[in-house]
Amino acid sequence: MNNVTVLVVDDESRMRKLIKDFLVQKEFSVIEAEDGEKALEIFNEKQNEIGLILLDVMMPKLDGWSVLRQIRQTSKVPIIMLTARGEEQDELFGFELGVDEYISKPFSPKILVARVEAILNRVRGNQNKVDDYGGITIDSDGRTVKVDGKQIDMSLREYELLKYLVDNEGIALSRDKILNNVWNYDYYGDSRTIDSHIKKIRHKIGKKGKYIETMRGVGYKFEVKK
Repeated sequence: MNNVTVLVVDDESRMRKLIKDFLVQKEFSVIEAEDGEKALEIFNEKQNEIGLILLDVMMPKLDGWSVLRQIRQTSKVPIIMLTARGEEQDELFGFELGVDEYISKPFSPKILVARVEAILNRVRGNQNKVDDYGGITIDSDGRTVKVDGKQIDMSLREYELLKYLVDNEGIALSRDKILNNVWNYDYYGDSRTIDSHIKKIRHKIGKKGKYIETMRGVGYKFEVKK
């Protein structure tokens, strides 16, 4: 993970130091911001350098949700939200806004670093091909999705969920299996997180949304319908 710069945004200096120490051990470069306004200032100046953002929710001047909204207007940079809240509704809200990962405090710094590495590995990818699924084209190298030639903006999690569905075309996938393979870690929330993502994906791909079939009592299946 050499040369990857992580922007750590948290109003608690001890938390920033803890995260920084563990990231530096893995040879990441770290930039710190103590509030939302400073985070946006740094991001606007160094957007091309920053490979991932760790963003706290509750901060002075400008909270994490506001920072997230502004960054998502111009960038798809992976964002992991850090919060002291453990409410399911907060997690769903974050995913709706384009969060790629959501970690509640307190957390294990080692697990946090592992999630950072996993997300960056998936973003980088190791394939260089474009697949077509009934008018939905997926560029695995560029992590882009097009529908009938028009590029669709998707969060990392939405992209990974769609990719997992199409990779298993014609197979009914349970919600548990989707969580295990797309979220990659034990998830203690409600399966409605998946339903929320599916709803957004269907909306974004328009008429092609019919390819994602709800399997009652099971989960979902992707199948190109003529």
